[in-house]
Amino acid sequence: MIQRDIHWSFVSAIVIGLCLAASSVQAAERPNIIIMMVDDLGFSDFGCYGSEIETPNIDRLAADGLRFRNFYNTGKCHSSRVSLLTGLYCDQAGSESLNRGVTIAEVLGDAGYTTAMVGKWHLSKQPTDFGFQKYFGHLSGATNFFTGDETFRLNGKKWDDFDDDFYTTDANVKWAKTFLDESLTEHPDKPFFLYVAHNAPHYPLQAREEDFRKYEKRYTDGWDKLRAARYERQLEMGLIPKQWALSPRPDHVPDWSSLSKEDKDWESRRMAAFAGMVDRVDQTTGELVSYLKEKGVFDNTLILVCSDNGACPFDRTRGKQYDTWDPRSYWCYDTGWSHVGNTPFRLHKQNQHEGGISSPLIAHWPAGMKTKPGAITEQPAHLIDFMATCIDLGKTNYPDSWPNRELEPLQGISLTPILAGETRQPHDFLYFHFATNRAIREGKWKVVTHRASQWELYDIEKDGTELNNLADEYPKRVKELSQLWHKTAVETDHLTKKQAQPVSGKKPPLLNKNGTPAKN
Repeated sequence: MIQRDIHWSFVSAIVIGLCLAASSVQAAERPNIIIMMVDDLGFSDFGCYGSEIETPNIDRLAADGLRFRNFYNTGKCHSSRVSLLTGLYCDQAGSESLNRGVTIAEVLGDAGYTTAMVGKWHLSKQPTDFGFQKYFGHLSGATNFFTGDETFRLNGKKWDDFDDDFYTTDANVKWAKTFLDESLTEHPDKPFFLYVAHNAPHYPLQAREEDFRKYEKRYTDGWDKLRAARYERQLEMGLIPKQWALSPRPDHVPDWSSLSKEDKDWESRRMAAFAGMVDRVDQTTGELVSYLKEKGVFDNTLILVCSDNGACPFDRTRGKQYDTWDPRSYWCYDTGWSHVGNTPFRLHKQNQHEGGISSPLIAHWPAGMKTKPGAITEQPAHLIDFMATCIDLGKTNYPDSWPNRELEPLQGISLTPILAGETRQPHDFLYFHFATNRAIREGKWKVVTHRASQWELYDIEKDGTELNNLADEYPKRVKELSQLWHKTAVETDHLTKKQAQPVSGKKPPLLNKNGTPAKN
């Protein structure tokens, strides 16, 4: 009898084990997905990308996950959101209207995922019009971090419950946890998709007082020493190859030692405010990770953390006399600090040089990734790849049609081979455009122009910081790639002839310290 009981216990254990294994396999096939996009954060602004800003929670995701060396955004807020959500180039998707695209939320929602978003929308209509079942945040492109604005919405309805302790970054993650609670309680059998679109550290540079105080004295040595230190850390951690030289300080940014004491104080204070905002993003990321662990869903959740463009050079400061934690303040920084954020690259947000379009990308998924913890991949990737990745992991397909929209063919390629530690078939080329800033990358070659001036050519594998222009040495290559840009701009991205007019051939403009074009 005892032997029989042992036998049945053994059989039961096997059956239960097989069921659990089957459940685990099924879960692994359909992971939860969180995409977190921060705003106006430069390539080097996370600790795991070289920064002195303390981001231990995001760094831990990188240490246990994967970092990308060559991950691209579009160089601009709204266009990056379009590409992230649709897997298309911005104008190809219909820009803010999204009238030629379908969103990840719509596709995954149809595939049985729950879908939620928190944060900055910056596109037409509302997230609840584009497949997000739950939404909290602001429709505007920027907002006051302490008092919000008129565009805040909760699930499609106006929201204005701002209390004295309100802070946008905190509120985003508070509502993210609320939405996940609802999803896990009401639909425990469904995986979730969560899009966290932080407005931080986009201007106005408004930090909580305790976050500002933490960094108040850290930037008194100035941008020259700080940038050199970031570059050295990037080399030491193997983030970039040693042959990538550090790009020089921009022409209109003065040597730190030449500044007056008053100017040094102002510059160090506004960088401290920026750092405090990034720190707060990391703190709330830690809260979200702790929540996922508490609910037992952390291991089978793919987390992707990126930025929408390079650090911002535009100084639109007003209310300088108020402290950064005062809602009346509206601080910004300028090229003095944005060229630090974009270390080791040159130029900034809006530009299609590497400083404008290079983003950190951290991928973390314990149950699914096969890469060595802390690995760095040099395989190029782009925001347009997120849709294809979600389709792949969600076991669904890109739709052939969608009501009231004329869908364009998907441009992105799934990142899943890279997450599996494999080499994926790369893009034939990657196309870039914002206003009159343009670029195209094909393999190791990249042509780029600042304000449609001259086409520059770089071997981007050897010269990732774009310091050795090879246009005169390889004019045929410039002609071929520039023709490819024009063909893609018109036939794929649907630019008008005016938008895609030839470059002027003039000398590229320099930028004033406040980010505006300088007279050559």
